[in-house]
Amino acid sequence: MKQVGFYGGLIFCLFVSIAGLSLVSDSNGDYHLLKKYDIGGGDGKTEYWDYITLDDSSGRLYLSHNTEVKVVDSETGHVVGAITDVKRGHGIALVKDLGRGFISSGGTDEVVVFDLNTLKSLARIKVGGNPDCIIYDPASRHIFVMNGGTESASVIDPVKETVLATVPMGGRPEFAVADGKGLIYDNIEDKNEVAVLDTQTLIIKSRWPITPAGGATAIAMDPQHRRLFIGGRNKVFAIMNADNGRVVQTFPIGAGVDSNVYEASTGLVFSAMRDGTLYLFHEDSPDKFSQVEILQTEVGARNIAVDPKTHKVFTDTVEFRTASVATGTQPSPQPTPVPGTFHLLVYGR
Repeated sequence: MKQVGFYGGLIFCLFVSIAGLSLVSDSNGDYHLLKKYDIGGGDGKTEYWDYITLDDSSGRLYLSHNTEVKVVDSETGHVVGAITDVKRGHGIALVKDLGRGFISSGGTDEVVVFDLNTLKSLARIKVGGNPDCIIYDPASRHIFVMNGGTESASVIDPVKETVLATVPMGGRPEFAVADGKGLIYDNIEDKNEVAVLDTQTLIIKSRWPITPAGGATAIAMDPQHRRLFIGGRNKVFAIMNADNGRVVQTFPIGAGVDSNVYEASTGLVFSAMRDGTLYLFHEDSPDKFSQVEILQTEVGARNIAVDPKTHKVFTDTVEFRTASVATGTQPSPQPTPVPGTFHLLVYGR
């Protein structure tokens, strides 16, 4: 996911529509800050952070943080360790039955393989240009890496740690999700569409427009009811039928969406924005969703993970220096990250 300019003026409101939430109790809303943990690290010069991956079986959080992946105990906030030989790291995929993790290193056009127990790097796999999203597909038992620079997907055998194939995606691929049955749905950001990739044949089966959403980055899925949750950078959140591509409902959202999560046990959908807001929706039925809450987090807290056991929400960001005064040469100055201030925020009810 790309990090672009930050938006001034935080959106802060709390909205609960009683009429539209006949199947939702008040306990589904009212999220609030539980803990803040200073994580630190980095190169001391720049700050960049991206995907969060939770291993709910071990309670470990994997936080992508520029030249490293910080590994944090989700209960205590203690930093367990770090994988440090990445450059502009993006995503982390876990293959637990192999005891291996896979990191997309966007600055080196590689995937870094590491041991889940020792956190030691084991191998480096050359892939396409600027690898970003990386996911494990349980149906094919392969790793899929979305390469934004070469508009392709690299298919990796996690056992042999080799690239099996490269699939042209027909545009700039962003975040993707697997349905567990042999299909991957990927946001093609610059084409305003979702590409449906068959993980056995490695053929794009369908391309579906996401109108009225546009510039989509974030995506999540309810695999039982076959619904996709798509966050567009044009501030539109779309719910799509994963079998025919029909957009069944949309909502307005904030600026800079970058991460969506679906929680099956509660029917809640979480969508995180760079402007410092977290949107919560509820699946009343497969074709009817309601907005539950808009929670203020912090500027830059655009990536999230949700613990299905505790229902806690994890997000990370840094501190920012106030934007400078606008000038003729810089009419829209943005706040700048403060190196060394990387931290983890935990929200719950």
